[in-house]
Amino acid sequence: MGALMISVLLAEDVQMVRGALVALLNLEHDIEVVASVATGDEIMPAVTENKPDVAVLDIDLPGIDGLTAAALIHENAPQTRTLILTSLGRPGTLRRALNARVNGFILKDAPVNELADAIRGVSVGRRVIDSQLALAAWDGDECPLTPRELEVLRLAADGADAMEIAATLFLSVGTVRNYLTNVTAKLDARNRVDAVRIARKSGWF
Repeated sequence: MGALMISVLLAEDVQMVRGALVALLNLEHDIEVVASVATGDEIMPAVTENKPDVAVLDIDLPGIDGLTAAALIHENAPQTRTLILTSLGRPGTLRRALNARVNGFILKDAPVNELADAIRGVSVGRRVIDSQLALAAWDGDECPLTPRELEVLRLAADGADAMEIAATLFLSVGTVRNYLTNVTAKLDARNRVDAVRIARKSGWF
């Protein structure tokens, strides 16, 4: 029976949630949590050490986020499949997850038996996506911003001013201001703060 066990790595920063999920998943007859971590930076070392069949990753983690970690796993440890676990049920978030080539995407408020079934599904090569979220993504708006505009807006969302953004991206201050003006216009936002709100609500970053 040991050969049929699905080994799982769980990455979740909230200790109580992580502990509960580990305990519940270990009750499944064919699932064993071989490692659990609280930060994104711990994921790749844990994958390298434990070689889990499936990595269940919270999307928002201290350090690198779950989608970045999923992309790293896909590139460096393709034998480990990835399942994103998140409370952010937004269409843009699903698109970002698919772009990171994750194998599954399930919401945190799903029953634990659905999580277990999702783990079983991705472990045998199926792509498992929450059905309601998939429909929302199908109907959702595409992000109108270019990658560079998103990068500028993301830095602005983190509190950087135009001069700091310019220094980070090796651009002129005037170019950064032009980007922010274009972003505000494209999103039909009132100002930069409103643009950040719209982008976050849509799951574009």
